[in-house]
Amino acid sequence: MERVAFLLPDGERITCMLNPEHIVQRRVAGLAPRRTGAGVVAGPARSDSPLLHTGGGRTELELQLLFDLDLLPPPIVPPPAPVQTEPVAAEPVAAEPSGSDVGTLQPGDVEIAEPGTETPLPIESGTDIPLSTAVVPPRRDVRDHTRPLWQLAENSDKGGRGVPEVRVVYGKEMNVLAVVESLAERFERFDASGTPSRSWLSMRLVRVPDPNPPAPETPVPVTIPDAEAAAIAAAAPAAIHVVIGAGSSSDEGPAAGGETLPEIAARYFGGRSALWRWIADVNVLDDVIWPEAGRDLIIPPAPEDLPTGATR
Repeated sequence: MERVAFLLPDGERITCMLNPEHIVQRRVAGLAPRRTGAGVVAGPARSDSPLLHTGGGRTELELQLLFDLDLLPPPIVPPPAPVQTEPVAAEPVAAEPSGSDVGTLQPGDVEIAEPGTETPLPIESGTDIPLSTAVVPPRRDVRDHTRPLWQLAENSDKGGRGVPEVRVVYGKEMNVLAVVESLAERFERFDASGTPSRSWLSMRLVRVPDPNPPAPETPVPVTIPDAEAAAIAAAAPAAIHVVIGAGSSSDEGPAAGGETLPEIAARYFGGRSALWRWIADVNVLDDVIWPEAGRDLIIPPAPEDLPTGATR
């Protein structure tokens, strides 16, 4: 599970856990059946019906989210405050008979909480107690966290004729402006009062035009040194990396797990995965994608750190 953020129109931010194995992106092309005044135009037998290319299309995004009170900060939308604000008088309460101690509570036996804390303070019998100072256990309802996402599916925008937009941010690749089309929520971990503390929420979003799209990242150009520089780098490696994982490919395709050369290059060269060719040249690799598991790879110095400037 990984974290994903939802940026709401009012600037609020909702974070929760996302299952990256259940991210589904679907594209529906702008196609429609051809029609005439008499109805849909059908094609000949055993052929496809003619289509009308309307342009545009529809991009959908399906997410599986997890909300757990043990993993989340306080909710963005707090529970409503008590409506009643009138003070109530604390009346003496008869104590249970115990030996010779029979009577009512004495001054100092009734306690309230100091405002802003949960520390009880003694007060005298008959004193008016504002409800705002009463000790109330904290509310633990996961629906306080998911409610803002449900509100995104309501027609609360454009005078009640539209749903608000939300920006979905996940990692470096996903930054999508969309509207919520549908939600479904499954609750778990109920307490004695029937209040859930965990929620699995399925969400379907539809992408909308972004007036401020994120700027695309420009790949950093790299130059790969020549064979002479590769031989020099092999004699003086910067590091030795032991390949982990399942390793090399088989007849049925690449094995599950393992490390690829682009991943290793990005780790050692500050995100420049294109330098995987430099590692392959120095190690004279036949399989330049899935190196053999357990092999010691020579990690050469970065091209700009080489004593020679020869490149190809």
